[in-house]
Amino acid sequence: QVQLAESGGGSVQVGGSLRLSCVASDRSSCMGWFRQSPGNVREGVAGIYTSGGHTYYSDSVRGRFTISQDNAKKTVYLQMTSLKTEDSAMYYCAAGNSLCVFGDHRRPPRYNYYGQGTQVTVSS
Repeated sequence: QVQLAESGGGSVQVGGSLRLSCVASDRSSCMGWFRQSPGNVREGVAGIYTSGGHTYYSDSVRGRFTISQDNAKKTVYLQMTSLKTEDSAMYYCAAGNSLCVFGDHRRPPRYNYYGQGTQVTVSS
């Protein structure tokens, strides 16, 4: 069982930036971030394969968000820039070994392990 702990959420104005961090208790094949706001389905945002570093982004965040990792620290980051009000949501970190479905706004993300989430609020 991999345990995940997110941090870095908060409130920011439109156009601002935030960096989310996720520390894992153990290594996994992939890690990623997804978000969910009230009344909406889970939306995959970004993912990374930890061994090769290959990354994935949903269309809604590509060019604005960057996922990165520090393997030595078993940590994944999500750097979010040019934030929009529609980026407001609870952001969850996830990790997988047998399940690495990063997802997007059409396909829900699927992983083996999930964090508790960190809230991101973007205001105008």
